[in-house]
Amino acid sequence: MPIRVARLSISPVRSLGLEHPESIDLTERGVLEDRRFFVIDEAGRLVDQLIAGALVQVAAHTDPEATELRLTLPDGSVIDGPAELGEPVETEIHGRTGVGHVIVGPWAAALEPFAGRRVRIVRCDRPGGTRVANAVSLVSDGSLARLAGEMGVPTIDARRFRMLIELEGGSAHEEDRWIGGRIAIGSAVLDITRPDARCAITTHDPDTGLRDLDILRSIIAYRGVYDGRKAIFGVLGEVGVPGRISVRDEVTVLATVGAGERQHVAAGGV
Repeated sequence: MPIRVARLSISPVRSLGLEHPESIDLTERGVLEDRRFFVIDEAGRLVDQLIAGALVQVAAHTDPEATELRLTLPDGSVIDGPAELGEPVETEIHGRTGVGHVIVGPWAAALEPFAGRRVRIVRCDRPGGTRVANAVSLVSDGSLARLAGEMGVPTIDARRFRMLIELEGGSAHEEDRWIGGRIAIGSAVLDITRPDARCAITTHDPDTGLRDLDILRSIIAYRGVYDGRKAIFGVLGEVGVPGRISVRDEVTVLATVGAGERQHVAAGGV
């Protein structure tokens, strides 16, 4: 059975609800619309799902140039309009610096009931401004099924992991075997570089933002820890050849490495 793309997920505003397009255009900077905006408090500190889980209840959409922003609230009301730029800001984002401009308009006030505080929305000056380079994340249904079995639950919703590409038809952690190699999906080629270290957002219900499952402890229980302290699930890659990826596209493995070399790459070797 071929391994195919089951679902694509982007988050135009970091930590808000995921959007599931039928296709994405992977550029050298990743998907231009993904994480183009983020939320800060009045002191300029990042407000994300780790701090305000209920943000995930709000859906967002933007265009590739990030000139428009649309928020859809749980009651169905929509706030839509041009993203007018205001003052410049720099924000610490989990060890990186987000550089952008606060956007002027009604969106921030609409988010405040979900954030539980006064907030502002920032548009990154460059696409992918809150991501590491052109990182692409992938996870297979086989890995999710293995985790569900370990936890004794029927299924695990892949949205907990907020991966760009969800795959179907794979065996448990099959994607780990691609580390150090190359795969093709659609017209894009990806260099799979390392395992994906997970954070506490995986413990949140993807619809409500409430903590409900101890995902990290369960992963570590059967997979151990990576780099001395991290739970890993899924893999990260980089865009080797830009292109379009669509739901139902097949994965073609172009190059792999041996088990020993793969462990060396996963550990940060060159």
